[in-house]
Amino acid sequence: MGLLQRLRDTVLEDIRSAREHDPAARSDAEIALVYSGLHAIWSHRVAHRLWRHERFKTAARALSQVTRSVTGIEIHPGAQIGRRFFIDHGMGVVIGETAEIGDDVMLYQGVTLGGRSLEAVKRHPTLGDGVVVGAGAKVLGPVEIGSGSAVGANAVVVKSAAEDSILTGIPAHSRERSEKERKPAVDPAEYALDPALFI
Repeated sequence: MGLLQRLRDTVLEDIRSAREHDPAARSDAEIALVYSGLHAIWSHRVAHRLWRHERFKTAARALSQVTRSVTGIEIHPGAQIGRRFFIDHGMGVVIGETAEIGDDVMLYQGVTLGGRSLEAVKRHPTLGDGVVVGAGAKVLGPVEIGSGSAVGANAVVVKSAAEDSILTGIPAHSRERSEKERKPAVDPAEYALDPALFI
């Protein structure tokens, strides 16, 4: 598969992910043109490729800073981010250099994936697949948040959590997610039009 085909498939996958996560999404064209979260991740993918080559690290940082100015989202080019990553609204999101993010992760505005150490070590969080982090939440240090977990709005997370956890509070406490809480953050069925409304 050629580079252009892979790029096209990735862009379309990102747009589909945005539609699945945002009931306000109206068209693929609108998503591609005005969703700052998508623009930030697309730019990050380029910056991350540059970052992996020693002589392009400054260019990678420069690109990430330009993207920050345009989108209000700061992603260090060293951060490792999986597929179908979605940032809703986006303003004020900060993702640190050693952060690792799995597939199908969603962040809301004002989220920080930050560090608590000045040492050049793994100092930022690791989020498993399918994690959702609510608006204003701070996940700090080299903690690991297990797949399928949800971090509540404005929570401050400084300890690791198992898979399928709910984390809330300051500092955040975790508990197992109930079956009812495992449904998608945005259930497409809830937004389907009822034909009976038009009879």
